[in-house]
Amino acid sequence: MARHTRALIGTGALLTASALALTACGSGFSDPSESGSAAGGGSLNILIGSSGDAETAAVQSAVDAWSEQSGVDATVQTANDLSQQLSQGFAAGSPPDLFYLAPEALAGYAANGSIAAYGDNLANKDDFYPSLVENFTLDDQFFCAPKDFSTLALIINSDMWAAAGLTDGDIPTDWDQLASVAQRLTADGHVGLAFGAEYQRIGAFMAQAGGGMVVDGQAVANSSENVEALTSVKEQLNAGSFAFAADVGAGWGGEAFGTGAAAMTIEGNWITGALTNDYPDVNYTVAELPEGPGGKGTLQFTNCWGIAADSPNQDSARDLVEYLTGTDQQLVFSEAFGPMPSIQSAADAWTQANPELEAFLAGAEYAQFPPNMAGAADVVKDFNAQLESLKTGDPQAMLDTAQSNLEAIVE
Repeated sequence: MARHTRALIGTGALLTASALALTACGSGFSDPSESGSAAGGGSLNILIGSSGDAETAAVQSAVDAWSEQSGVDATVQTANDLSQQLSQGFAAGSPPDLFYLAPEALAGYAANGSIAAYGDNLANKDDFYPSLVENFTLDDQFFCAPKDFSTLALIINSDMWAAAGLTDGDIPTDWDQLASVAQRLTADGHVGLAFGAEYQRIGAFMAQAGGGMVVDGQAVANSSENVEALTSVKEQLNAGSFAFAADVGAGWGGEAFGTGAAAMTIEGNWITGALTNDYPDVNYTVAELPEGPGGKGTLQFTNCWGIAADSPNQDSARDLVEYLTGTDQQLVFSEAFGPMPSIQSAADAWTQANPELEAFLAGAEYAQFPPNMAGAADVVKDFNAQLESLKTGDPQAMLDTAQSNLEAIVE
């Protein structure tokens, strides 16, 4: 197994609205009536929620290049609290023209007519991964272009792996093999596999069992497949070969893995940046998550480029989106701050540049996305609170509660 130190940040997961703390700052945008029309070269106001300096600089550089090429002035603002500043901008009647938008925020803004449904008008609309298009489609309307994405994979400590007498041929491809290697890797001072006590990680097992939270518009949280998934995880937690990150003194799976408290974890491609920066001496490899009874399964996380419905500069904003989501620019973004391109035409070049991370991109073919209808974030938050006690709890009861909560919001 090779040592990997490439920095990678999963903005799709890090910048969801539910993960941002509330602040008391204002939107900071001018009245849209003060801007000219797109045809007249009116300036664009752009709001992003950045994962760090590298992302901010990359977006600013790309926008500057487009601005010089198009002749349209554009201003990039980095939000302290993307969710709050965006909602304040809309409430004040002065939203940014273009902005990062999390999937769980889409339904609410679409329902009140705040955002433009422009996806079907993009020249590159057929290049986006179908699952990402589905993530931002409501009532058969493709609202906004996915800017990039991340998936979950199995991260393995190669030194602990070798010490346990395991080889590349032992990388697990099904649940039984995962349980077996997790048991062999469990020793004094570390557990075989640790991950967050949350749907955003355990949901991968649900997908592998053939389940999910919402399928074809119907709430299916308490399906037999999901019960099987949670029951399997519970068994391994009680066997001592699986553990929640908090139970090994870590805030998340990446910390458990980086500190050596776990030999394996389930995380998105943002973990590689954390390992490079915080745990540079950890040698690791990345593998696809093992199949379950229902086949392969993982979760994906993303944001899109939203355009305000009241923006007088929609044509310019859409032109900028096409530039930012083009093959060359997405590869530049990937190199600069790590996300995987949301377009299929960039897949080969990305894989050639990141062969050790190919498992993340492979997951795009079968990934599920968390429910994105209005109110879903609250349902998932409640479900996560229950999952913290999965080791001693009743999977069926937990899923029944999630089912009831989902049915209240699924039309």
